[in-house]
Amino acid sequence: MNSSRLTRALEEGAPRIDRLSRVAVIEPRRGDDLSVLPREGLEIIQGFRPDHDAFEAAGYTVRLAPQGRYQAAIVSLPRVRELARDRIALAAEITGGGPVLVDGQKTDGIDGLLREVRRRVELGGVVARAHGKMFWFEGGDFSDWRMADEPREIEGGWITRPGVFSADAPDRGSRLLTEALPPKLGKKVADLGAGWGYLARSILERADVGRLDLVEADHAALDCARRNISDARAVFHWADVTEWGEAASFDCVVTNPPFHAGRRADPALGRAFIAAAARLLKPSGRLYLVANRHLPYERDLRAAFAEVREIGGDGGFKVIEAVRPLASRNRGRR
Repeated sequence: MNSSRLTRALEEGAPRIDRLSRVAVIEPRRGDDLSVLPREGLEIIQGFRPDHDAFEAAGYTVRLAPQGRYQAAIVSLPRVRELARDRIALAAEITGGGPVLVDGQKTDGIDGLLREVRRRVELGGVVARAHGKMFWFEGGDFSDWRMADEPREIEGGWITRPGVFSADAPDRGSRLLTEALPPKLGKKVADLGAGWGYLARSILERADVGRLDLVEADHAALDCARRNISDARAVFHWADVTEWGEAASFDCVVTNPPFHAGRRADPALGRAFIAAAARLLKPSGRLYLVANRHLPYERDLRAAFAEVREIGGDGGFKVIEAVRPLASRNRGRR
């Protein structure tokens, strides 16, 4: 969210939400600047742990879901069109028809959503700045845009939820990773970016696994994982992978790391997971990772591990085993 767009919107006729006592801000991202609005009047709605924690640390009231009726709402546009529609409909619902302000970059699809909203309701105004737009409206019927906010069962008996990664079926990368995992993984294993638990069930089929830590930043996805995994060896953590866990404490890490920031592929996310795995693993530990073939992780893996090799995949994905983290070895020399 761009503060200059919000400031300009308030100057050019947007509802004066800066004078209201209860405004919902739906899924702003870490780094979004809300300083033009009084902090005490805002409630941040955010279930993604890094963003949740950033706003909480800044002194905002942060909730996992809206509670009751709000005087106004701001939507920070997600990149997925169906989710963007749902968040706009949610904002209209919790405000009883508005006012609703919607903010997003062009790369987030703001232009397309603006046209769709305009077909349903008269816009109060539009501000374009910094490669994005903010528009606002009141009223309109968006109820058909709401996604069912309930867990659902998909093929295979898995419980997922609209909006979580790979909600309709296990993704191809995770399937390939499970096929490539060896018969034994070690006593203590971490599943980084565990999602709704697909990899975890395969990991727990290994008798040598004594404990599996599922680490996931998306609260909704982790809630599904709790439903899918009933094994007593599983421990669930709603956490930012890059900041979680005790160094050199795991025998094995398994991960299908995210690689998108907005609509862009962002290899930095995968690199952060690789660094986290190297930090968490014991000196003899092993990492099993799946990634799209075009993502350039090999240099980072070779810088962080003594041995790196491809053990599976297909034309679109690569499954990599990395052994003996160098970070753990360096810690042992101190």
